[in-house]
Amino acid sequence: MNFQIKQAVPADGQAIGDLIQAVWAGMDHKEWYVPDDGPHITALLEEGKAIAFLALGETDGVLAGAFLAVLPGRSQENLGREYGLSEEELDLAAHMDSAAVRDRFRGFGLQRRLMEVTEEALAAKGIRYLFCTAHPENTYSQNNIRSLGYEAFLQKDMYGGYRRDLFIKCI
Repeated sequence: MNFQIKQAVPADGQAIGDLIQAVWAGMDHKEWYVPDDGPHITALLEEGKAIAFLALGETDGVLAGAFLAVLPGRSQENLGREYGLSEEELDLAAHMDSAAVRDRFRGFGLQRRLMEVTEEALAAKGIRYLFCTAHPENTYSQNNIRSLGYEAFLQKDMYGGYRRDLFIKCI
């Protein structure tokens, strides 16, 4: 199956949020994923605090998957603080935040492809530290993250008490 990968614009925020919510609603282990909503994603994109990429079915244009990366700057939520980055280095960090792929499009490597495209775009913006989190039992995400060169550096409770492994990749 072929997909067109394109960078999202703020007007895509609601569709990304709807996709994320739909994927989360269908999950057996809802604690593995903390979903964002459309208005939040739209605001992040409008404010330049995030970038996102979409995977669209090449023939029908259906939104098959999406990936969102957040640029937390020097906020207290920046995972670079957990890693020990300096205040200046925090500006060079991004969170590889949310991946969502519709059930019928799984198995085509979309999460990986979307992450790779996002990494390239972030590197072009001067980002050097990529952080992400995954539930310790979510082997699919764990394997995807590790296969892209991310290394676990900490496990902690986040997002209102959900256990997460924290990963970094320096680019």
